[in-house]
Amino acid sequence: MIITFFGHSSYCENTEDEQRLLNHIEKVADGNQIDFYIGWYGDFDNFALKCAKKYKEKHADAKIIFITPYIDKNYARLDNALRIFDETIYPKIENTPKRFAISKRNEWMIDKADYIFFYVFLHFGGAYNALRYAHKNNKPYVNLYKGNYELY
Repeated sequence: MIITFFGHSSYCENTEDEQRLLNHIEKVADGNQIDFYIGWYGDFDNFALKCAKKYKEKHADAKIIFITPYIDKNYARLDNALRIFDETIYPKIENTPKRFAISKRNEWMIDKADYIFFYVFLHFGGAYNALRYAHKNNKPYVNLYKGNYELY
């Protein structure tokens, strides 16, 4: 089972959100082996990585996979990813202009995912666009934001 995450780059983590996310992951996983796909760009992605690692402490068969938007040797995250993640995947988006690579990578992640966790409270930006894409494509997801959020 593939689980992925999208949230705003400016996110302030807290223990309540961490516990809620870990509980949701346990429920969604339902004993299945999990591959976490993480974009690793911004505060929410760092939070998702932390939660995936905590989940993996109890479920050793889980994998945490960095999905890179670039295969460029100057992309510093690639070197660090080798130490932090179990794997790195570069989706087949090589013909995508660099300025659209993250959006195309996000769509690829959503297409592959069995379940998606969002933390979206703004009506603009990459996380919001990912939420709209998932909604449009009938992907199962939850928005963990506690506010009164409507998709439009």
